[in-house]
Amino acid sequence: MSTHVRPERHGPAPALTFLGAAGTVTGSKFLVEGEGARLMVDCGLYQGERRWRSLNWEAPPVDPASVDAVALTHAHLDHCGYLPALVRGGFAGPVHATAGTAALAGVILRDSAHLQEEEAEGARRGGWSRHDPPLPLYTVADADEAVAALRPVGDDAAVRVGGAAGATVTFVPAGHILGSSSVLVEIDGASVLFSGDLGRPDHPVLLPRARPPAARTVVVESTYGDRAHPEIDRGHRVMADAIRRTVRRGGSVVVPAFAVDRTEIVLLAIADLVESGAIPDVPVWVDSPMALAALDIYRDPAHAGEVRPDALERLRRLSGLRTAHSAEESIRLNTPGTPCIIVSASGMATGGRVVHHLRHLLPQARNTVLLTGYQAVGTRGRDLQEGARELKMAGRYVPVRAEVVTLDDFSVHADADELLTWIGEMPHPPESVHVVHGEPGAARALADGIRERFDCAVSVPRLGERVLLD
Repeated sequence: MSTHVRPERHGPAPALTFLGAAGTVTGSKFLVEGEGARLMVDCGLYQGERRWRSLNWEAPPVDPASVDAVALTHAHLDHCGYLPALVRGGFAGPVHATAGTAALAGVILRDSAHLQEEEAEGARRGGWSRHDPPLPLYTVADADEAVAALRPVGDDAAVRVGGAAGATVTFVPAGHILGSSSVLVEIDGASVLFSGDLGRPDHPVLLPRARPPAARTVVVESTYGDRAHPEIDRGHRVMADAIRRTVRRGGSVVVPAFAVDRTEIVLLAIADLVESGAIPDVPVWVDSPMALAALDIYRDPAHAGEVRPDALERLRRLSGLRTAHSAEESIRLNTPGTPCIIVSASGMATGGRVVHHLRHLLPQARNTVLLTGYQAVGTRGRDLQEGARELKMAGRYVPVRAEVVTLDDFSVHADADELLTWIGEMPHPPESVHVVHGEPGAARALADGIRERFDCAVSVPRLGERVLLD
């Protein structure tokens, strides 16, 4: 794996450099530069395989002090999680985002820093790190500085960067998670639209995304660029069957769920299944401080304009909902005694409280793990999905005897046809499209689909590649 490039300021022609999410599905970072502004769109953390995660520890891919501003498409860690490192490296500008993204990013960045500090300390005590002493990528203090730089956009959803000769940045609802947006950058006569992560047409909790604006250049995600989602089973029969089987044999269900949005969707499905009598009314625990904080943000009336009004009301009817706030409450769930459902972050089991639940519950055949979202290569979730018989956690291998079930009903990423439909909804076809944020096969498949459907130039860019926008 080559090291990051460090692009210097070039001439006045507007340009785009792919600093992340090229060749992989994580680490989104894109640099847009022109005569009067240097803007980073997304500032994400690499997750998954070690060869990608190691890039988090390299010098920032661009001199942080040279960046005028950052615009975030949404608050997931692979889109905002590198911000504290950028700030610590000298970035002193504003971070523009929607109100929903700003609220969620504050929670996510602090939680990420806390987990990194906690894991570094655990590695020091356990002696299983190769580093002496093991250090976090960034601290809670670094995250606090990054959060202080967040600037929620107003109702017009557009901001100026770099003054009169700079760039205009416009945020358009993307329907992926609360606050998620596609970002249109207009600079020096050029225009580039970043899809961010695009939601599906019928999100269970959020209102639908907006139609995309016109742009000469498009940067589009390809997480599911090589496949079509199966037809959504509104009755969640696979989930219901798995829960009933587990309860019958006296076991508990562990649901690794992304703390933001996925937890809300999973709880909504469980609430509907309990109300219809499809599953027994067992205790449902939410064991993730970040998920609980995110749930409060979703319930905040300030964001009511994005949320389906019936969704929150259905959640309130989940009588068995319990919350584990303290570490002691969380530890007790490792030996629950009676059947229960534990919804805990992180969604790919890369960290967070779900890891210690898996460590204790995977060895017991009566238990079940429900995987509810995309599992990136190199994560524990992907290993479980592919049938791993052992899983390494906290320096030790744990046998996998629990049942593992993958659920296809919960994805909030657009599939290949939905991505093509989104491009087709633009007022005018783009002149060029760059396919990012996907595993190589998915990105190539979507690129082929775009070539077949639209009359435009298409690329799957390399990490560090720079293209002109004029």
